[in-house]
Amino acid sequence: MNQILIWYLVLINIATFIVRGIDKWKARKTKWRVSEKTLLIMTWIWWMIGALIWMQLFRHKTIKWKFLTWFWVIVFARIVLAIVLIYRFS
Repeated sequence: MNQILIWYLVLINIATFIVRGIDKWKARKTKWRVSEKTLLIMTWIWWMIGALIWMQLFRHKTIKWKFLTWFWVIVFARIVLAIVLIYRFS
């Protein structure tokens, strides 16, 4: 079971990284982009490690205060949720 969870986390973080890469590429080409709402939903449903790595490596979505506020609220909520679940099921 642990291997499945590890592979799941690896794959969703790679997917997050790829979607953010597509958004950055589209931003440079001034084409239709992935909406901020979609990026935030992906951060909540999937996981935020790929998003954090992408944001720091490529300085993407690091200036928009509204996006960053929601992003960090989601990160905090996910951490709290993880702690609660760990304590509840351990």
